[in-house]
Amino acid sequence: MAVRGDTSAEDPAGSEEVADLFRAIGRMIKAARERAGMSQRELGQLVGYGEEQISSIERGRRTPQPDFLVAVDELLGCGGLLALLAEDVERVKTRRRVRHPEWFQDYADLEGKAVEVCFYSTLTVPGLLQTEKYARTIFTARRPLLDEDTIEQRVAARLDRQQVLTRWPPPAVTAVIEESVLRRTIGGWRVQREQMERLVELSQLRNVEIQVLPLDCEGHAGMEGPFILLTPNGKPQVGYGEFQSVNRLITDPDEVRMLAARYGSIRGQALSPSDSRALVEKLLGER
Repeated sequence: MAVRGDTSAEDPAGSEEVADLFRAIGRMIKAARERAGMSQRELGQLVGYGEEQISSIERGRRTPQPDFLVAVDELLGCGGLLALLAEDVERVKTRRRVRHPEWFQDYADLEGKAVEVCFYSTLTVPGLLQTEKYARTIFTARRPLLDEDTIEQRVAARLDRQQVLTRWPPPAVTAVIEESVLRRTIGGWRVQREQMERLVELSQLRNVEIQVLPLDCEGHAGMEGPFILLTPNGKPQVGYGEFQSVNRLITDPDEVRMLAARYGSIRGQALSPSDSRALVEKLLGER
């Protein structure tokens, strides 16, 4: 079954009270920044945000992340006020009901109950392994453009999915990632570096194996594109694929067996988990 994504299927960032809170925080940040004689660009450079991101936060259109508020509090000399509001924002984020787009819900439900998840990724790090900033960069770059509320909702939903990695008993997670994904500086080097550090951290979990398919691999079974295989608890293995805005959950046994065979071949041509971690660490050391 193939369906197209519909961004209208998601709720906005929250209630009007939450929106009022974010607008009030934005006004406080703007006042403190102007008092310090600092431009939006200058503040953004100090905290690793773009000028447009700072503008969106000051207008209350973007969720002010707690770590951002703590950093800005110190930089602008707010005396701990913004740091205190960071606790309120964290509570709002916790209370907010995470929802996936309608077209992704079936897969997300299966993933949450999976005993095994297998990723083959050619363009980005698998969503289950992404950092918050890396995920936000991807959603911000989408075309047609997503509004700020939808971006924040999707980032929150993606991070919420990652709880599956540490629940007990945890699923067995394997991921084969193209080396080109590691060399592509999505979001800039700072974001990419944080993402690769996250991969090194995750690779040390007992239930996670990350492998890199090297650039010098002359031919492999995954040349038709990325895909996911997952095995829900007590149910047959299924596949999942995305191409542009077409998303497909694959349940036909013959198609799933074909994907599983491809995945086994790809893993056989990829670097071992230990060699893959060494490559990631080597790339981290190059800058």
